Amino acid sequence: MSDIQSQIEKEREQARAACEVSGDGSQECAAAWDAVEELQAEASHQRQKGSQKNSLEQYCDANPDADECRVYDN
Repeated sequence: MSDIQSQIEKEREQARAACEVSGDGSQECAAAWDAVEELQAEASHQRQKGSQKNSLEQYCDANPDADECRVYDN
């Protein structure tokens, strides 16, 4: 995850530079900030994907004593 965060920061710096050179209303500035937004959306998607539980995990959270949820140590 830190890799995508560093990429976001790098894209932000490039976007700021593009806006300084081309102006705030330029197409280059808008495109650069679009790239930042896309990376932020991907980072958000990865965080959500990592935190979702499957149906068995949800069931075991609600019913820890169920036979299906038992864990055996070898």
